[in-house]
Amino acid sequence: MLKQQLFKNVISGESQRCYLSKGAIIGAGQVGMACAYSMLIQNTFDELVLTDINKLKLEGEVMDLMHGLPFVEPTQVKAGTFEDCQGADIVIITAGAKQRPGETRLDLVQRNAQIFQQLIPELVQFCPDAIFVVVSNPVDIMTYLTLKLSGFPPARVIGSGTILDTARFRALLAQKLELDPRNVHAYIIGEHGDSELPIWNRVNVAGMNLRELNPQCGLPGDPDQLDDLFQHVKNAGYEIIQRKGATCYAIGLGVTQLVHAILNGQNRIFTVSTYLDGQYGLKDVCLSLPSVLSNQGVVSTINVALSAIELEQLQNSANILKKTASQIQCGLGNHCS
Repeated sequence: MLKQQLFKNVISGESQRCYLSKGAIIGAGQVGMACAYSMLIQNTFDELVLTDINKLKLEGEVMDLMHGLPFVEPTQVKAGTFEDCQGADIVIITAGAKQRPGETRLDLVQRNAQIFQQLIPELVQFCPDAIFVVVSNPVDIMTYLTLKLSGFPPARVIGSGTILDTARFRALLAQKLELDPRNVHAYIIGEHGDSELPIWNRVNVAGMNLRELNPQCGLPGDPDQLDDLFQHVKNAGYEIIQRKGATCYAIGLGVTQLVHAILNGQNRIFTVSTYLDGQYGLKDVCLSLPSVLSNQGVVSTINVALSAIELEQLQNSANILKKTASQIQCGLGNHCS
């Protein structure tokens, strides 16, 4: 819960209540620091604590951020331990092994599962009331694992899911249509990975679907047209990793928007990874659907009408994730599903 403090209004002299927000970022790698930088310059938290197993690197990163504080709104930034994260409203988890060139996100499962088995119980001990935002890959499996290990209600365990894929989708569509990406509405759902899928029949600009807007765009399956665009979306992460070793800036911006939606109770829709309990006939799996975020976390998912093919693809995505989750131990004395 947000901390409530009492202040005096300097004009009226009356007492007023002001909420101070605290955030924690677990992992000071490229993604963690992109999140930290984005949140700092967008005045996201009043207090931000960063932790990492590499203490020297952590101290250097925080020093670098602190030297920029005269250029931003007042924020207390510090390097700390899990104990220093006590009282955090939101904990952003970016810790984990790095995806290697040629490696799929699901290939990371065993390495990151072992890290989370130690990490999550400690975080729960010090941050029992926080909302956890999981960014580490494979994010759907790590979100599911975090939910099982934490014992939190599903609303308070959120994966960054396909927010980045959705952003890439909108950006590439906007480039093709020569429009501002903010005016292109489109979603990628399912796994953040190879089995993700676009909802083509819900792509729209100004209330018009894509075919009405631009008959020359083609339809999925047309060579060199929209299906090719989706392949660029799906493979973008691999292409960036091959060129520069990691993706970080766009996800940092995206996670910042998630956090703002939660802190400010915006009821804003994102394609986050969340626990399914019957939606589209799917249960006991975390994957991305358009979901409403507010100060309680995920307050609802949007029941988007899917075609028969899209529903089949979504079920396939869920089956892949459930099979992967069943192959790892989650620290509870049995498999994760």
